[in-house]
Amino acid sequence: MRALSGLWRWRNNPLRRATDLAEAWVALVALLLIAVAAPLTGWLVGRTAQDALQQSARRQQHARHLVRATVVRELGGALPGAGAESVSARESRSRVLAYWRAPDGTRRQGPVLADLRSPHRGDHFRLWTDRRGRLTARPLDSATATAHAALAGLGAALLTAALAETGRRVTVWRLVRRRYARWDEAWDRAGPDWGRAGTNS
Repeated sequence: MRALSGLWRWRNNPLRRATDLAEAWVALVALLLIAVAAPLTGWLVGRTAQDALQQSARRQQHARHLVRATVVRELGGALPGAGAESVSARESRSRVLAYWRAPDGTRRQGPVLADLRSPHRGDHFRLWTDRRGRLTARPLDSATATAHAALAGLGAALLTAALAETGRRVTVWRLVRRRYARWDEAWDRAGPDWGRAGTNS
């Protein structure tokens, strides 16, 4: 709103400098970018991310299968790559040797993390595999994909607004520096004559 009032105020003002008008126009452009371009960019990025993530979620849900595994025996230690899990997640899971049937009917066996606190031989649990029975991560669900897309859109909108405001501040800073440099030049030209008798000041 200040951008509009600034433009109106400087419209016919005889004291208006070029930098004053430029500063008002820069503020107006930044305001329009923040009000229009930022939400539009956020919506476009969010929509694109939503389409891509939902497609990926459908592919994963089609390619990954939840199968029933059976504990052969408990194993000590941790699986490679399990160090990134939280302590509470590791405490509720046990490392076991288990077997399961792949969706194509082949039998598979190997060390896995089971959602069992104290596993015994013959206990059953569920795990995710691909079509060939190889272990894989849980597929992306639709709600998680939507949440990720919304975060991407929000991040893009905030980034666009931040870039517009940063551009405005840098431009205004340069305009002010140029204005001060011109004042310094004017003072340097006028300053030595002040207070002297017989000068044209």
